[in-house]
Amino acid sequence: MAVNKKNKTFKYWVGRLHLWFGLISGLFVCFLGITGCILAFEKEIEFYTQPYRKLETQNKPLLSPTTLKQIADKALPNKHAHSVTYQPGKSAQVVYYNFEPEYYYIVFVNQYTGAVINVKNMNEDFFRIVIMGHYYLWLPPEIGQPILTSATLIFVLLLISGLILWWPKNKAASKQRFSVKWNAKWRRVNYDFHNVFGFYITWIIIFIALTGMVMGFQWFAKSVYYVSSAGKPLTEFTETFSDTTSNSNLKLNPSAADKIWNDYLKADRNFKGSIDVHVPENEKASIEIAKNPDPDTYWKSDYRYYDQHTLKEIEVKHVFGKIKNATVADKIYRMNYDIHVGSIAGIPGKIIAFFASLIAASMPITGVLIWIGRNRKKSKAQKP
Repeated sequence: MAVNKKNKTFKYWVGRLHLWFGLISGLFVCFLGITGCILAFEKEIEFYTQPYRKLETQNKPLLSPTTLKQIADKALPNKHAHSVTYQPGKSAQVVYYNFEPEYYYIVFVNQYTGAVINVKNMNEDFFRIVIMGHYYLWLPPEIGQPILTSATLIFVLLLISGLILWWPKNKAASKQRFSVKWNAKWRRVNYDFHNVFGFYITWIIIFIALTGMVMGFQWFAKSVYYVSSAGKPLTEFTETFSDTTSNSNLKLNPSAADKIWNDYLKADRNFKGSIDVHVPENEKASIEIAKNPDPDTYWKSDYRYYDQHTLKEIEVKHVFGKIKNATVADKIYRMNYDIHVGSIAGIPGKIIAFFASLIAASMPITGVLIWIGRNRKKSKAQKP
């Protein structure tokens, strides 16, 4: 009997923690779940609702990155282009992104004719606005991100405590833990929904929550990498530069990016993925080429860096280098975002992530209803 009492006491305190964890993080969890649902099919919705993104593949030569950049610069003067993206079946994108002054634009260009199709201010884009809320609560990143990531950490503890509370005492009790009694009164349905669906989504939403923490907490990202690499520390991303020490008179050589890009095309003429070209902005900048065989995800991208003056490849030690050199820990780190949104498993993965986020958003609501119901029962029992 002492064991049973001990177990009951343990679950009582777990229940109290579960309640307080839920009250503290509930609104944030609901918010993250709803915005996560909206973002689950962002790429698919954009592609089918924004016709300027589509462009039929034509049997014509592609205009070079510097040519597209020059065209886009005229449509968007006084801004610095960050990259040029090519992908069969889609318009070329010249991305303009900067921190100070802050701006984010995409110029969509026909890569065969050079015609500007659309100039889009991404800070006014619906999905971009949702993303800023999902990541930062529309606050400055140094304020909003720690708030949401801390709430996510509490949510992970909430999931663990919920699993302990869900765990049945015996075989008879386990029968009621896996299904909702839909024909019962609404309070019982609500209780079953919270417990049953909470159990099922725990095994999915835990990965979404943990990958969110990797993006939000540097200490957690480094810890995950350290564990997955068996003790190797994470080498943080650092910008690469072209060598200008040998000759101080070297000038910007944007055409070098065209040469490297053209070599990529010749090496694989049937390539169906996307290619990002970072045209150098000054004489010190390097040329970055990112070749992604699966544009629906990010982790498979092959990143290469070149000296714009010598065209020699610059070797890097961080995780965003050659995919063939990536370790298991590097690949896990690269996969983080794709796991977070479910795209790691394609459309089925996104569907699973969508419904898991939707159910997660409902958990604080059903939990509050359970709490209110119990308080009412207690108040009635205390009346004379």
